[in-house]
Amino acid sequence: MDPQLISLLGTVFKWAGFACLPLFALPLIALAAPGLIDGITKRLITLIDRISGSALGAAMGSAIILIFAQLGVVVLRYAFGLSFTWLSETVMYAFAAMFMLGAAGALRDGAHVRVDILRPRFGETGRNWIELAGAYLLLFPVCVRIIMTSEAGLARSWMLLEGSRESDGLPILYLFKTLVPLFAVLLMAQGLSESLKAALRLTGALPPAEPAPDPEASGHGT
Repeated sequence: MDPQLISLLGTVFKWAGFACLPLFALPLIALAAPGLIDGITKRLITLIDRISGSALGAAMGSAIILIFAQLGVVVLRYAFGLSFTWLSETVMYAFAAMFMLGAAGALRDGAHVRVDILRPRFGETGRNWIELAGAYLLLFPVCVRIIMTSEAGLARSWMLLEGSRESDGLPILYLFKTLVPLFAVLLMAQGLSESLKAALRLTGALPPAEPAPDPEASGHGT
């Protein structure tokens, strides 16, 4: 592929990333000025959640490919004594796509593993502040680091249209490597959505994530 075209696309994506940086201040603005940008933030939350949902659908498709490709590897190897590199690489690529594309959707749905020792004791308000702190102190910096470290190698891979090192492998290694920054971008976007939700819950623009227990229902239960 033309190196100049790759360089141009890289520049475009880089400046697009810079242009999106002010969006990450929206949760703080929503906290500082309740009601000022609630409409914008809710529309942005809906858009990001839909994108994450689409990526999650792609991850589910990758899971189906993974199952059938792995089944093919096992049957061919143990029933017929055959082995194909491209099929083994399909298993690896599908597995990577499954969790890299599905990570943002899992964050949206609260499916990531949490080590909740103190968090449940802080109540709804404390949990929202933890969501905000976790996003700004951990999630966003790690994702930015992933994007920065993968940039140079990804550009070179696209220039070469890098494929498998094996002669009978898949010629799409450059697409496989693209999953790394894509994973980080999707996760950052969903982190922004979760931060906006936490900010809007703190200002009362969104209902609590976990409804308060009903004292009467508790009384009947005892």
